[in-house]
Amino acid sequence: MTNTDFDFLAGTWDSVQRRLVKVLAGQDEWYEFDATLDCQVLFDGTGVLDVLRAPERGYEGVALRLFSPDEQVWRIWWASKNTGGVLDNPVVGRFEGTVGTFECDDVWEGTPIRVRYRWTQTDTKHPRWEQAFSTDDGATWEVNWTADFTRRA
Repeated sequence: MTNTDFDFLAGTWDSVQRRLVKVLAGQDEWYEFDATLDCQVLFDGTGVLDVLRAPERGYEGVALRLFSPDEQVWRIWWASKNTGGVLDNPVVGRFEGTVGTFECDDVWEGTPIRVRYRWTQTDTKHPRWEQAFSTDDGATWEVNWTADFTRRA
């Protein structure tokens, strides 16, 4: 079986990342930074590994994506040098057309939350990723991190 869901992401990218200064605080102050992403598609498309680096912020993280053919879902784990060698709870989901939506339950600074990763514009030269949190089981969402990608020449 070959899976092509994340083929759009294979390669090396420059990225503009935007993050909320304070998450789940009802404010709209953002900071922005540049990053690079190096992505490999593995296992006939059922595995994807990427490394995100933002040297000016001292930031480095790894995403591991694994597709379950039996369940027809992706599980995506995230770890950064700030997580102490521990993978986050995996977000789980799938693509509907060119939009991928992946969710899980987690805790943010003591508050139970629903986490959502969403990939959009995957059929363009500038795919977009965003992370959002919900404190009301998905009734409303606060987007707190976005990333816009441009393939390196």
